Amino acid sequence: MAPGPEPLKRYICSVSGCAAAYNKQWKLDAHLCKHTGAKPFACTREGCDKSFCSAYHATRHELTHSGARPFRCEEAGCEQTFSTNANRARHVGRVHAREPKRYACAFEGCGLEFKKNHQLKSHVCERHAQPPRYPCAHEGCGMRFAVPSKLKRHEKVHRGYPCEAEGCGFAGATWTEYLKHRKERHQLALRCDLCDKVFRDAWFLRQHRRVHAETRVVLRCPRAGCERSFTTPFNLQSHVGSFHEELRPFACAHAGCGKTFAMKQSLRRHSVAHDPERRRLARPRPKRSLASRLSGFGDGKKAAAGKRRRRPATPEEEEAEPVGGGEADPPGSVELVSLLQDTSLLGGSAGDPQGLARALAAPLAV
Repeated sequence: MAPGPEPLKRYICSVSGCAAAYNKQWKLDAHLCKHTGAKPFACTREGCDKSFCSAYHATRHELTHSGARPFRCEEAGCEQTFSTNANRARHVGRVHAREPKRYACAFEGCGLEFKKNHQLKSHVCERHAQPPRYPCAHEGCGMRFAVPSKLKRHEKVHRGYPCEAEGCGFAGATWTEYLKHRKERHQLALRCDLCDKVFRDAWFLRQHRRVHAETRVVLRCPRAGCERSFTTPFNLQSHVGSFHEELRPFACAHAGCGKTFAMKQSLRRHSVAHDPERRRLARPRPKRSLASRLSGFGDGKKAAAGKRRRRPATPEEEEAEPVGGGEADPPGSVELVSLLQDTSLLGGSAGDPQGLARALAAPLAV
């Protein structure tokens, strides 16, 4: 099956250096918008500031506001509807086609068939020595391409990736060089307007703002009789898999470990324990709150860990050590009492939460 003849392209772009040509006037008009930057067809919906190069695209955009899907699939038993005729034709070709359409090479003795038309064009250029139709317009470059998308990707080799920051003339030869330059010279510093925390990405800032919200959305466990709730879908999924279904399919492959986990991310996080280099570069754990430190909870575990440690402390561990330079008290010489359980030390009673709050807020006498 040979491809049909291409339509005559009588509408040629008049911009110098542009070889675009079309068989319809409206296609040329839409193309000229790329040179002029004008988009004369604006959306008439209140609050929508989008505009388009052609009336067709403006009409198609209007369907996103109205929600209309006027093109219904004509196959028996299929009730799907679509916003454009092209989407319906694509659906019919993918779902209801008895035999998928094939594009056969018309050269004598070849007979190869392809699923896509652009695959056939590439084959003709590579195997049958036909010159590709789309040449590179850059001076001194003689490369040609079978499809416009490959030409567009190639043109970035000559143009590079210029930095869009004001007053910066950097242009990276590759996308990787461009990203590296942006990270080193123009890294974003988005500050939370309710606290002093700074983030490098708007997504992290939005996630952080949930901490300041008056109400927080939590995900309750769907299992009957379970009252647990979680702030992220990952934690909920991990809880259901490990606690209710007792599924722990991800096992540590390190010799002699044998630990299993319900989530792959948990296994990846655990792998740091077997990699001393990654463990050394890991960020120190955040400091405990004032109430936690005053309560004495966990001090026994920290003292036992200090006895087991015989190697020199790392800089991170030295920062985590308590200030004062004195030796730790021997076990049993000081009795630590949790302030959250015994409020008599603060001059209040267990039923007086206001007194406890005032005592915690008062400065400590040294």
